[in-house]
Amino acid sequence: MFALPILVLLATTPAPSSLRESLQERISQVKGASVAVAYQRLGGSPDALYLEADRSFHAASTMKVPVMLEVFRQVDAGTLSLEEPVTLTREFASIVDGSPYVLDAKDDEDAALHERLGQSVPLRELVERMITRSSNLATNLVLSRVDARRVTKTLRALGARRMTVLRGVEDGKAYAQGLNNTATARDLASLLSALERGRAASPASTRAMRSILLAQELNREIPAGLPPGTPVAHKTGQISGILHDAAIVYPPGQPAYVLVVLTRGIPDEAVARSLIVELSRQVYAHATR
Repeated sequence: MFALPILVLLATTPAPSSLRESLQERISQVKGASVAVAYQRLGGSPDALYLEADRSFHAASTMKVPVMLEVFRQVDAGTLSLEEPVTLTREFASIVDGSPYVLDAKDDEDAALHERLGQSVPLRELVERMITRSSNLATNLVLSRVDARRVTKTLRALGARRMTVLRGVEDGKAYAQGLNNTATARDLASLLSALERGRAASPASTRAMRSILLAQELNREIPAGLPPGTPVAHKTGQISGILHDAAIVYPPGQPAYVLVVLTRGIPDEAVARSLIVELSRQVYAHATR
């Protein structure tokens, strides 16, 4: 395995209270919402803000980021090839008892991949679709190849202390028993910081992962709160009552920063999305002031 140091975050100074207060005020407008925020500038003068950042949430599709990280670390170690062919199947085994469950194209952001069942595609394509289109089918196939336990081990190696990947997507039996992938805003920020600082994998793999995240096609949350054309390397996550986004933002002529917003308890998706967009807008204004 490619040997990498454990992530150590640089010392940071608290963000001015005005930003904290403005974010808290906007969050308070959504009754019953549980919201976590992690913000960290990655260059220039130290600057960071954490709100409920260690609170655990259902990870939804943000778990696909550490799955991608594990793929590239195994590529770096020489135990995996991105050109390896993978046969497309939609049947997987529950972590509860090994019984089969089947993914439904209607529940997948990337329904087109289901039309190619039985065909072989390179692992590289599956990793890309897992992130850019949030393909559930691609995710389960990739996770079957790299092993959820190894993904969680990599999370710990990169400083993510509480985020856990237990299973693939749509494992109904596991969900019923509370066996879910979990995330915190701080842990997702740690992962993205490690990636941007080149500590998550080799330089070539880091560049490849950044390019994949920059090619994200689902851009209605954090990117929607930024000036048009602002580069954003990010991954969203969404299930009923839950909406997340975890991003590296690249303001022109300014240091990059990480912003993670996790939400739950907001039944109306449009309300949750509007909240994330506004928090993103406020953080951008602060980071580029």
